[in-house]
Amino acid sequence: MKVHIIGGGNLGVSIALGIAKFSTINQVTVTRRNTSSILYLEKLDITVSKENTFHIQEADVIILTIKPYQVDTVLAEILPSISNKVIASAVSGLSIEALQNKIGVTNYAVRIMPNIASQFGASATCIAFNEKNKENVQNVVTLFQDLGTAPIIDEKLMDAATVLAASGTAFALRYIRASMQAGIEIGFDWKTALAISAQTVKGAAEMILEENIHPEQLIDRVTTPQGCTIAGLNEMELHGFSASLIKGIKTSLKQIKG
Repeated sequence: MKVHIIGGGNLGVSIALGIAKFSTINQVTVTRRNTSSILYLEKLDITVSKENTFHIQEADVIILTIKPYQVDTVLAEILPSISNKVIASAVSGLSIEALQNKIGVTNYAVRIMPNIASQFGASATCIAFNEKNKENVQNVVTLFQDLGTAPIIDEKLMDAATVLAASGTAFALRYIRASMQAGIEIGFDWKTALAISAQTVKGAAEMILEENIHPEQLIDRVTTPQGCTIAGLNEMELHGFSASLIKGIKTSLKQIKG
């Protein structure tokens, strides 16, 4: 399978790097009008081009990691050169129906919402498509399974997926930053505090994914009667830890929906 990524920003580059590191796909192209900042990708055998149509006819999957206002311009440029392609859109707010209408019946639309952890094989990429296109878009599902997890969701949840999986990266990083700052207060230098905080979050996430159980079951394993862990948890909840996070996620979703 050959992949053509239009949009060499943070997300497009992250996907390309993930493919190069974790997938068996042997040809990836990334396009960007100004390629100077992404030429280093060529060292990983990723093709870089200023032209959106560069060898696009050879691609099996075309991934759009562009801004909503760029969609019509990009499609007008590439559609005369393609047919029978799977077009995977990471464009916020662009529905499957709207994309399918733009690309015509000879191509197949699928919506994806990856995040920048793709380059580490750790993205949570939500995917939605019309059932009639299930067979045609299976390559996209397989591709993003190589880059982390790839749950299939109802399209109506795609805005929520944007908040939970993409914006959620920033929320998780903010927790790590706060944990690091607390580590400094209790005696560590910032590098050591950051290393401990980040690895602890990574370990907690791996336990959840590996055992597939409710977080509270794992929390119970590390809380003992009258211990320091339960005291800390209760203090955090007293100051609205969970409530603030939930409210933040809901506020982000409200912002997307306008």
